[in-house]
Amino acid sequence: MDRLARRGLLSYQGQMLLFLSPFFLGTLVLVVLPALATVALAFTTYYGIAPPTWAGLANLQRVTENPLIRRSLFNSMVFLGLAVPLRLLGALLLALLLQRRQRGLGLYRAAVYIPTIIPEPAYALIWLWILNPVSGPLNILLGWLGLPAPAWLAEPTTAQLAMVLMALLQIGEGFVVLLAAMQSVPQTLYEAAAVDGAGPWQSFWRITLPLIWPWLFLLLGRDLLSALQNTFTPTFMMTYGGPYYATTFVPLLVYELSFDYTDLGLASAVLLVTFVLIALLILGIYNVVEGLRGSVEET
Repeated sequence: MDRLARRGLLSYQGQMLLFLSPFFLGTLVLVVLPALATVALAFTTYYGIAPPTWAGLANLQRVTENPLIRRSLFNSMVFLGLAVPLRLLGALLLALLLQRRQRGLGLYRAAVYIPTIIPEPAYALIWLWILNPVSGPLNILLGWLGLPAPAWLAEPTTAQLAMVLMALLQIGEGFVVLLAAMQSVPQTLYEAAAVDGAGPWQSFWRITLPLIWPWLFLLLGRDLLSALQNTFTPTFMMTYGGPYYATTFVPLLVYELSFDYTDLGLASAVLLVTFVLIALLILGIYNVVEGLRGSVEET
């Protein structure tokens, strides 16, 4: 390839396209085509044996009428409403705290990232031990502090809270992205702001936050998708949707509809509705934040 580039047979853009072609091919085969197939199956009746038949909007109507599907969608939106903002806030605060180039901080950065690379089944088993109501270290610690020690996975409210708590420690990727974003901000901007009398909060609000906003929005969209997907393994291994369907999120329900009931058309419709809701949520958040940024810049 270098020989071709030196001979002028392959431009820089051509080299980049050649290097990225395996990624594009993998994305096409593993993401785009399955997504298009899911959209198509959402409007069919398909049980995996006979060929799919056109059903129109019947599956979407079943989504709105089925109480379990409505419950799973509600659980998923509540989970995203709690987990995603807290994950972003945690990653942002840790990036602010550990952004300085100082000896010894690398160990703390690694500690933040390690929970992200633990395999999901192992991570779920670790938390199954931590949340044990009798011998789990979390309840033992709460007992030492004189606080109530709930039966985490046996009560509906605390079971959802446990899933949010598990998601909060897997912020390594967002932390690394925001750390890189903050370190890419020119220090001359902060020096000029300090000369003008700006304090740490003003520097963060007027310089850091506007410059890293594209990174934050990217992480917001990614987390709204990945955080929901990552609920499958812990709910499958720890609660299987219980207690009383409190942890029945969309990925687990789609798995049950697809493999337990082989109702692939309805499962595809549930996925389609979920992604539409998430897309509308992202669009709404973007419009609200852009409106706030505009008002701040005007002032």
